[in-house]
Amino acid sequence: MKATAIILSGGKSSRMGTNKALLKINEKTNIERITGTLNGLFDDIILVTNDPKTFQFLGLKMVSDHYPGMGPLAGVHAGLKASKNDLNFIVACDMPFVSGPLAMTLVNKCGDYDAVIPVINGSQHPLFAVIKQKVANQVAQNIEEGRLAMRGLLDHLNVLYVTEADLKEYSGDDLERFFFNMNHPHEYEDAKKRAEADFLGGNS
Repeated sequence: MKATAIILSGGKSSRMGTNKALLKINEKTNIERITGTLNGLFDDIILVTNDPKTFQFLGLKMVSDHYPGMGPLAGVHAGLKASKNDLNFIVACDMPFVSGPLAMTLVNKCGDYDAVIPVINGSQHPLFAVIKQKVANQVAQNIEEGRLAMRGLLDHLNVLYVTEADLKEYSGDDLERFFFNMNHPHEYEDAKKRAEADFLGGNS
């Protein structure tokens, strides 16, 4: 099944105070951890960034926002417009423990739906989700109308919401970990501790 992975790295990182994609965990930048996990699973990987020079070392296809300053929805739009596949796995650059198998599970569940959105512990995760390429025009319409929330987009789509009950092949602890994201310095410190424990346990 052909699918594209779209990594969003266009955030301002104002709460972290530095570029989250370039934070190092076990000697690898966060963006390298994510691309390394997804490489080989997807037909194509696209990095959405408004600072392409910074990420040239990755050797990835890069695109910039068509609607700069409009938040994650603009990144989703740019990635979808650049994708050559209808199935697209969207992931934010601040998630150091992304699971390739879980990403593919979401892709395989998409079927005739416009999107597959995980709901873990009652929280939606639209930035670890599958969205079809054909949705790009609806995304653009929402942006142009000033409706920038991801949930506002989902209201217009045929969405499959998957919960822990739908992902029984993954343990509860693993699911929590896969969706862990870093917005603040203390969360980065937590991520480093988790990764170090993995390394010592042979699970890096």
